Amino acid sequence: MEVGADNSKMPSDERDYALKPLDFKAIAERSAEAEAQRPTWSGRLDFILASVGYAVGLGNVWRFPYLCYSSGGGAFMIPYLTMVILCGIPLLYMEFAIGQYSRLGPVHAFAKICPLFKGVGLATVVISFVFSTYYNVLMSWALFYLFNSFKAVLPWTSCNNTWNAVGNCSSGFPGNNTHLQSASQQFFDHRLLEKTSGIEEAGGLRWELFGYLFISWVIVYLCIFKGVKSTGKVVYFTAVFPYFILFALLINNVQLPGAKNGILYFVTPVWSKLFEVKVWVHAAAQVFNSIGIAFGSMISMASYNKFNNNILRDVLIVSFTNSFTSILAGFVIFSAIGYMAHVHNLPVDNIATDGPGLVFVVYPEVLSTMPFYQLWAPLFFFMLLCLGLDSQFATVEVAITFIKDEFGPVVLRFLKREELLTLAVCIVCFILGLPHVTKGGIYVFQLMDHYTAVVSLVFLAFFEVVAVCWIFGVPRISLMIERMQGKTPNIYFRLCWLLLCPMLVLIILISSIAQYTPAHYGKYKYPLWAEWVGWGVSLVSIVWIPLGAIQEMYNNKGSFLERLKTTMTSTIDLDAEDSLPEKQNLDNPASDTLISSVA
Repeated sequence: MEVGADNSKMPSDERDYALKPLDFKAIAERSAEAEAQRPTWSGRLDFILASVGYAVGLGNVWRFPYLCYSSGGGAFMIPYLTMVILCGIPLLYMEFAIGQYSRLGPVHAFAKICPLFKGVGLATVVISFVFSTYYNVLMSWALFYLFNSFKAVLPWTSCNNTWNAVGNCSSGFPGNNTHLQSASQQFFDHRLLEKTSGIEEAGGLRWELFGYLFISWVIVYLCIFKGVKSTGKVVYFTAVFPYFILFALLINNVQLPGAKNGILYFVTPVWSKLFEVKVWVHAAAQVFNSIGIAFGSMISMASYNKFNNNILRDVLIVSFTNSFTSILAGFVIFSAIGYMAHVHNLPVDNIATDGPGLVFVVYPEVLSTMPFYQLWAPLFFFMLLCLGLDSQFATVEVAITFIKDEFGPVVLRFLKREELLTLAVCIVCFILGLPHVTKGGIYVFQLMDHYTAVVSLVFLAFFEVVAVCWIFGVPRISLMIERMQGKTPNIYFRLCWLLLCPMLVLIILISSIAQYTPAHYGKYKYPLWAEWVGWGVSLVSIVWIPLGAIQEMYNNKGSFLERLKTTMTSTIDLDAEDSLPEKQNLDNPASDTLISSVA
């Protein structure tokens, strides 16, 4: 039984099956029925675009460019691309293989791969769910800017507004050595957020942001309520459109005065940075966050593939596109920053900043000074909306897939239709996102993001790699891929899974602990109670790993060593003669009824 399962409410035949190891002969006999009931992507391009859309998000636009320039410029490409090759590509290949072979979500897949670490699967679901509750807040900000960008005069360009602190406002970037704030910064702080002095002062709801957050969740629901059948169509636009805008902005930006200086600042190598451990840690963290390792989303999306889909091709496409987009966004952002530095006669490093401020403070100011800003401003914020929505689709789908696979018959008995289940998940996420649209919401957002996307993710990635690469074992991963693709992975992937990925993830984990710094927002430092809340948010996902292990050990019989051996043994019978890919699609019959209406 999985963590949190309630198999006692299943029909007896389904409950008995769910408690047994996979019986490939039985699966082969039911292949026709399972193929009809298990939803699959309408085409191979649907899955590729959905995966690219999930991997390519707002982090590519704001986090990578800042990391690159602050961690050695062009020299940062060396640790970044090294981590992509040694960790990103192999681990993405591993997650695609697990999802496509098992045709299960992360919870059930990990329970069969390594029962001792079955909590890893549930932890990935929880972290994705937590992530989805606050990530959509960024979409509400993008919508706010999008609608305000249609005004005759962009409202973040002037100090003559009711929200401006006139004596403290500058119509341009004042630089780091002054007490003044830019009009764009004050628009973000006082108009968009109506920011309070700290997390202690929540303030009331920002009703405009409440409305935009509601609209964001309506958009998400309309795009995913039919499962992969609807998401697969939406991503044709949301995953492709941002590239038209990025290329158009790049062509426009490189013609602006000062753009060359910004680009040079972005790519000029500072070789001494290569000897700093934190630069390598930042590179690895960027790869994990950007590609989506340990979030469970890639496993969930791959579980809707046909059994023989060429996942190696998909892995290379997704990884290359993700890295290319990050570098492309870097040129776009820093060519614009170079232009701003030229306009205000300031050094580039006085303008460049990290986090949401880069796209919601700096770039709006850049857009306001560009020729034809009435065109570029709406297109830019619509691009941000598309980038964010793709990532949001996948994280919400993880939670929905888990509920359908684990509690489907019970839930559907009350909700009747899977569209209502999706609606229920979206409503819960919307309600949990409300603290982020209060006047002190930015502090809640920053705290959640730090302890979810940084602290929790590193722990989950480590245990995922240990469970799959060392306990389940590289030979079994290779055999799974051979069954699907007709050939075993080459020595490069096997070496990465056996040694390089576990070692690098362990180094990242140790370095992250050694170099831990509390969350902060600008110069604001969180009170001690908020830090404890942050650690509580981290534990909400991490705690399922030891709880799952304890439960599994308790349910088995024998001595401690006998129980340990049993819980470390995979229930996937790769030696079965009837488990050939052309004879079955490896679905779990216990979950057939859970997803039949999506197909």
